[in-house]
Amino acid sequence: MLYFVRTPKWMQRLYSKRIWEIAGSNKVYLTFDDGPHPGHTPWVLDELKKNNAKATFFCIGKNVVLYPDVYRRILDEGHAVGNHTQHHLSGWKGDDASYMQDVQEAAKHIDSNLFRPPYGRLSSFREKTLRESAAKYKIIMWSVLSGDFDPDISKERCLNNVVLKTKEGSIVVFHDSEKAAEKMKYALSGLLTMLADKGLQTDIIKLDNA
Repeated sequence: MLYFVRTPKWMQRLYSKRIWEIAGSNKVYLTFDDGPHPGHTPWVLDELKKNNAKATFFCIGKNVVLYPDVYRRILDEGHAVGNHTQHHLSGWKGDDASYMQDVQEAAKHIDSNLFRPPYGRLSSFREKTLRESAAKYKIIMWSVLSGDFDPDISKERCLNNVVLKTKEGSIVVFHDSEKAAEKMKYALSGLLTMLADKGLQTDIIKLDNA
């Protein structure tokens, strides 16, 4: 499976209107895609609370409908949420109208101006449409990809991905999903320990820092 653990600068420049990291920040921005999940998201929330950490959860609309109590807990504990479409659609497939309708359906359940495209895939036209919509979405990408979704790497490799690549201002991606759970939990615990050792704090992504 091919992907960049740390997003190269040329890609950030190519898609410069997307948010890849928080320039000038002395904090780290943990993010979680594909939840809420009834078992794994509560584990993440417990771990964040234990470490006095904050995160941003990019939620799939259908999962919010299925697990509203877990979604509410994310908000109640001071974390942020973002739109990750209603059905986890690729932004390179299907027609534009159907994609935008799916985003709008998710918006009925997820009150946020932050948007992350599933798989990181989004056509230029759809990006422009989202940014110019009534919601004026901020397209949030990442600078560090944990690889917790990758069946071909070990949990130790996943931990190294985030520990070696995360720095001040980094946006780090994990997944609170079934297939990523084992690696995510191992890597998140290790990263939180590293951040504490270095005195680095975490924060949610907000419109004023995006």
